[in-house]
Amino acid sequence: MSARDALFEHTGRDDIILPFQIDPYGLRGRLIRLGPVVDRILGRHDYPEPVAAMLAETMALAACLAGALKYEGIFTLQTKGDGPISTLMADITSAGEMRAYARYDADRLAAADATAIAERSVPRLLGGGYIAFTVDQGANTDRYQGIVQLEGHTLSECTHSYFRNSEQLEAGVKLAAGRVATADGPAWRAGALMIQRLPYQRDLPGRPSEDEYDETWRTAVTLMSSATAAELLAEELSPDQLLLRLFHSEGVRAYPPQPVADSCRCSNVRVERVLRALSAEELADLRQDEDVVVVCEFCKREWRYDDAALDALRADDEPPGF
Repeated sequence: MSARDALFEHTGRDDIILPFQIDPYGLRGRLIRLGPVVDRILGRHDYPEPVAAMLAETMALAACLAGALKYEGIFTLQTKGDGPISTLMADITSAGEMRAYARYDADRLAAADATAIAERSVPRLLGGGYIAFTVDQGANTDRYQGIVQLEGHTLSECTHSYFRNSEQLEAGVKLAAGRVATADGPAWRAGALMIQRLPYQRDLPGRPSEDEYDETWRTAVTLMSSATAAELLAEELSPDQLLLRLFHSEGVRAYPPQPVADSCRCSNVRVERVLRALSAEELADLRQDEDVVVVCEFCKREWRYDDAALDALRADDEPPGF
């Protein structure tokens, strides 16, 4: 087995978060490849092309940032703005279960400038607003949330702004998403590449000088930036080939990948808990053809409750002897 095969024998091609390290300076990174997961999630929604593309980038970015954290729970990335695409949301659990959805104004989107659409312009498509990063580790823990303004022309640039202003860390991020030709026909794919500069530690044995460390960081960012969208999305280009193509001169080491799965957390229990809490007026707003209909925004699963089923829910919620 070659050294290359030994490094990357564990690596699958799609639907993974692949951590790596650029040696000998300890720069950390993650390579995200989303194939069937992003195609299935987008396939459930009839999103216009610009919305689907930006949501695919959001999914890749969420996986990329989540992969940098140690947590047990849910990482959520959400943008809220006053542009034609008002909401982009993707979350991923520490086990790699991902879901996503978007909200948009069809008329405003149809009137958007073609150049803005081609560039996936944040100012033109998302407008003014914010991007939020949330880690929820469940009951009895504090929720962490970072919020920054949507500052940047692309989602990548907005993320750079977040790291500069909120985390006081330097990071480079490259995103790509698109519908590409596959053996089974056109399919959505998304990818992300991220490297992070760790604080310089002077006392470690064998550590390069701070000037050398600075130069290595600048070189790594340049190499990362040279990756093309086609390379990030190419089904035939494996993750190991891409990392070696970019960083072979510096030395790169991959770690075991984490799989990403298409999985929604909606359930009968959660839906019925919500229905019990709604007023009669709110339930009336959900009626379709005499039934109360609830549709999950993430996976589009549908629940229908007729009057008898709603009465049974209320009866279950009443105290004994009422």
